[in-house]
Amino acid sequence: MSFVRVEKPHPHVALITLDRPERMNAMAFDVMIPFRDALREVSSDNETRVVVVTGAGHGFCSGADHEDAGMVPNIDGLTVPTIALRAMELLDDVIMAIRKMHQPVIAAVNGAAIGGGFCLALSCDVRIASPSAYFRAAGINNGLTAAELGISYLLPRAIGSSRASEIMLSGRDVDADEAQRIGLVSSVADDLLGECYVLADRISGFSRPGIELTKRMLWSSLDAGSLASHMDHEGVAQLFVRLTTQNFEESVRARKQKRPPIFKD
Repeated sequence: MSFVRVEKPHPHVALITLDRPERMNAMAFDVMIPFRDALREVSSDNETRVVVVTGAGHGFCSGADHEDAGMVPNIDGLTVPTIALRAMELLDDVIMAIRKMHQPVIAAVNGAAIGGGFCLALSCDVRIASPSAYFRAAGINNGLTAAELGISYLLPRAIGSSRASEIMLSGRDVDADEAQRIGLVSSVADDLLGECYVLADRISGFSRPGIELTKRMLWSSLDAGSLASHMDHEGVAQLFVRLTTQNFEESVRARKQKRPPIFKD
């Protein structure tokens, strides 16, 4: 049985759904391995321009599966410490697979995003929440560290270091309204997937290299050592699209002719 569904609800838009609602789409390995594989497969699908990730039922992703985490593959002969390292590496691969996707990824956070599920939402390029969504850095509540799967890197950059520290150290819930107020999500929508598709359809109308390079620049800015070095990086990306495509000329023609541009790259 597969716990991940991939659908094409709109042209050029892929919807990837974690589909184990009875476990709140927890991060068991029999869910995360097919999820990672689906992300990589969709990334290579040239008909897909935007990806939406969500969870089935009332939860987005509840983090670690406390009932049955499943089996880590290829661990014969390994000791517990090494198995633990392989397990974390596999989950890290899921987060990095989202970052490395050619397409922008929108998280449709339909409910609880707890622990690793919070990290999963943060790894997406855009987050839109339902009114019932909430976020919790749950590791601290379980006697562990709240820092996992990149959250201590991503959350301060999303909402600022003081807010991130307070949320991670207190282990409290952040509801949808607060998440929007502090910039953790871009919007809260009653029609969650509908709102995501409106954004996805808008993005998919732009040029492929323009969108892909914008995503890359936004992520690389988080690692930039200085404004000057990042501006150089941005400049090369802009020149690449300007000099190797006719997209700019097409946008000028379309504006004069009062029609939508058709970017052929």
